[in-house]
Parts: sequence; structure tokens; C-alpha cells
Amino acid sequence: MKKQIRNFAVVAGAATAAFALAAGPASAVPSTVWTVTPSPVNIAATNSGNIVLSVNGIAMTCTKSNGSGTGQSATGNPATIGSITAIAFGATGAPCTSVLGNVSTVATTPWTLVAQDYTAATGVTKGYIGNVDAKVTVGACVFRVTGKASGTYTNSTGKLAVNSTSGELTVVSSTNCGAAVPVGAKPLFKGDYLFKQAGTTTIPKIVGSNP
Repeated sequence: MKKQIRNFAVVAGAATAAFALAAGPASAVPSTVWTVTPSPVNIAATNSGNIVLSVNGIAMTCTKSNGSGTGQSATGNPATIGSITAIAFGATGAPCTSVLGNVSTVATTPWTLVAQDYTAATGVTKGYIGNVDAKVTVGACVFRVTGKASGTYTNSTGKLAVNSTSGELTVVSSTNCGAAVPVGAKPLFKGDYLFKQAGTTTIPKIVGSNP
């Protein structure tokens, strides 16, 4: 019996050590104070490269997109540090396109800008665009997408890089879309936007800290 107990203790100790190695060192405490400079700030955003919404392998591509919103300092994690109050996809003479035809998107705003993690060495904030809600029309097909989209913001360039992951966005309604865009489909939203303080060339900055 004593031998069995010793063997159990050895096995349990080895398992604990293995778990500790797998877990690695404790992660840094996430930022809870977010300083936006200037704050408050009116933001103008324009796309850099294509903006793409893809559903079941069907890419809907916009070569033009722009938006506006606001930013402000905040406390918490996650923390809402801004909002997108208007966003347009496509422009006169440059409609969004897909293999199914031209694409028209109408967003229901505001969408939120949410911060979760900050890396001081790179000046990059990780977070997501929340409260995403948009109606997309492609020919007779009309569907609505809601959810959020992960992204990063880089202070040196003012670039908001949106790169949603599967499951963050969902098609919640679909009319005349058949199997191409069914209810429950999980679209992906990808693209880069450059932020400036409206009417200037100033790039807003975001810094997360733990005072």
C-alpha cells in the first residue's frame, strides 16, 4: 500500500510539473487604462487596399471604403475607446463586386472600437470592432450580417487592420440567396483602414497601461 501511495505521489508530481511547463509563465496583466491622444477626437478613415467580405468562398470586394467616428480615453478591459458612426462601402464609379454581381452594403451604426491588449514595444493595440450590423444586397439576394470583427491598431501608421475569425460574424437573415448565403453562415471581414484626426494629417494614438 505504501508503495502504491509513493507511486501515485510521483505520478501526480510529474503531472503537475508537466502542466506548469505547458502553461509557461503567467501572462502580463492586461491593460486597464486606455489613453487616446487627442481625446476626444473625430476620426476620418479611408481604406488602404481592398476590403473583402467573404461568405462560403464567395468574395465581395470593395476597392473604395471610408468611414468616420470618434475616439476617447477609457478605463476597463475590454474597453470601448471609440465608435464608427458612419461607414460606406464602394463609391460612385467604383462599386463593390463579386461573382454574383455588384454588391451594395448599408451599415447600421454605430459600431464600437474595443481595446483589449497593448504592446508598448510595437505600439500595437489588439481588440475588435463590435456591434457590427450590415445589410448586403447582391442582385436579388439580400442578407444581414451581425457580430464583431477582430483587428489591430498601429500607432506609427494609424492603420486599423481588420481580420475577423470564423464565428465572429453571422448571417442572421437571408432572402433569395439560396445555398450561397444561408442563415447561419459565418462570413469573414478583412481589410485595412488608415485613421486620421478629421481635417488634419494627425494620426490618433492609443496607449494601454496599468497604473
